[in-house]
Amino acid sequence: MKKFTLKIIWGKHDIGIAIDHIVKRGYSPLSSYFFWPYNDAWTQIRKELESKPWISEEDKIDLLNQTTLVINYWQENKQNISIDQVTRLFPELIFCGDY
Repeated sequence: MKKFTLKIIWGKHDIGIAIDHIVKRGYSPLSSYFFWPYNDAWTQIRKELESKPWISEEDKIDLLNQTTLVINYWQENKQNISIDQVTRLFPELIFCGDY
């Protein structure tokens, strides 16, 4: 069972990425949102994960890999995909957005 997930704000001009801890009855935020491309969200998430020694290396790598996939996909498809489509592509992540 997964212990963590990413919450994504999917926009036309940027995306916000945050880390949540999966708990019995929902989610507990572990970070604020980091926005791409205005900031280096990937590096900010890596630093956030490094500051939490209780998260396993395997979980950290998984979250960073997911972050990479989402950022790359957004860069390639930001104008051509709806929030519904991206939610189906990444069902393990939580998305919200304005289109």
